[in-house]
Amino acid sequence: MSQPFEELPPTPSADELLDTAFSRGARSGGAKSGLDAQQSMLATAANVISDNLENVVTRWPDLDAIDPFYRELADALVGVDRLRAALNEIGWAGRKAGELRREYEGRLRGDTDRARKLRQQAFARLADVVEEVAPALEQVAEAGGELGVLPEIRPEKPTIVVAGYPNVGKSSFVNAVTRATNETATYPFTTTRINVGHVKHERIRYQLVDTPGLLDRPEAERNAVESQAVSALTHAADAVLVVLDPTGECGYPLPVQRALRDEIETRFDAPVLSVFNKSDRVDDPDFPDAEYTMSVTEGTNVQTVLEAAIAAVGYELELPIDDRADVGPRR
Repeated sequence: MSQPFEELPPTPSADELLDTAFSRGARSGGAKSGLDAQQSMLATAANVISDNLENVVTRWPDLDAIDPFYRELADALVGVDRLRAALNEIGWAGRKAGELRREYEGRLRGDTDRARKLRQQAFARLADVVEEVAPALEQVAEAGGELGVLPEIRPEKPTIVVAGYPNVGKSSFVNAVTRATNETATYPFTTTRINVGHVKHERIRYQLVDTPGLLDRPEAERNAVESQAVSALTHAADAVLVVLDPTGECGYPLPVQRALRDEIETRFDAPVLSVFNKSDRVDDPDFPDAEYTMSVTEGTNVQTVLEAAIAAVGYELELPIDDRADVGPRR
């Protein structure tokens, strides 16, 4: 499943939509005369409005059907219920424009002057409908802008989330293990950025997600949006790598780092591995709670840690079943 909000069409403002609808209507009527001109203007303008509003609604993915990872991110950023309500308002306006077209088409008969007045009345009512949903159009446009730049993370693919306090070596680790393919991308997200790298191991492509600003401090220090973003990550993570700095050079004492690791362990259902980085700067790198030690700067045990995280994921490549497996050799 790709990023579901990546290819959303631009959402017009109410003024843009009305300008387009009425200008096209005027051009359509200018090519005809009398009653035909009024009917053509009405049909064109109403169709532009109804079609554009319907397109805004139908091009959005079903918010109930998308992966929980992206649904929770969307809820954190824009509020899924508010977005759904805005889309419903826009859908109503599109249907109302069609109803007005049909209502006035049945009345545009006989005298041309009377038909012109009715068509003008129809235009005024169409404008009222569009202006009524102007806030909804603005809300949907803003939501599309925010959600369109969400990271390209495929929750159905094996995913390793890298966590820990700032300056412990998380980004350096992700960069080190993905350097061969240069497949690291950075995405803006609220007050932080999400770094996503990819690495292949035994024909399987793994995602490594580094979340500076999210999983680098206790839950009590995150705002509501950040907390919900962390909740979203629980749907994507197949393993969590918590990187700790035993030297304390990162600015956070080791007991504080351990407390964050313990909190992460309770938050995620996925396996959580403790990795002590900067082992080259510690006289005695033997820590009883360190499942692994490494030095990213020296390149020590980096591959071992990556392979341990991959093993924790436990992902098995699904191969097609050979229906001939139980069949004897051909003669």
